[in-house]
Amino acid sequence: MRLTKQTNYAVRMLMYCAANEGHLSRIPEIAKAYGVSELFLFKILQPLTKAGLVETVRGRNGGVRLGKPAADISLFDVVKVTEDSFAMAECFEDGAVECPLVDSCGLNSALRKALNAFFDVLTEYSIDDLVKARPQINFLLGLTGDQDYRRPAISAPAA
Repeated sequence: MRLTKQTNYAVRMLMYCAANEGHLSRIPEIAKAYGVSELFLFKILQPLTKAGLVETVRGRNGGVRLGKPAADISLFDVVKVTEDSFAMAECFEDGAVECPLVDSCGLNSALRKALNAFFDVLTEYSIDDLVKARPQINFLLGLTGDQDYRRPAISAPAA
């Protein structure tokens, strides 16, 4: 199984916002930090906002911030919002399956068990875990201790 580029950058965007806690993050800054297009990040932003994982603040001094504490956003939360399908084989897909063993297949059972284990592991890790595991993350993302005077500090989102 391979996660999409959309999921990869959704996690990275959330990590950036978590590392930039207390300030609004701007899409151009996030795009520059990761070397990806702003348009691509705006596309990813929509499902994250709809799911409540991020909040957007409009206006001249606007930006994005986490919609809830980083410790409360699991990797599974992100994956289920950004991935279209978890079909590991034809028998996972809806619709016509031509295999006569579909209801009693050992492969189907094994793959379902593996997928559930994958989801269980993703549930164990939060965005906060990923950020705190890398003390140098602020430096690597270009978020130094001296915050830009144009970026207003914000209060934490309501729980």
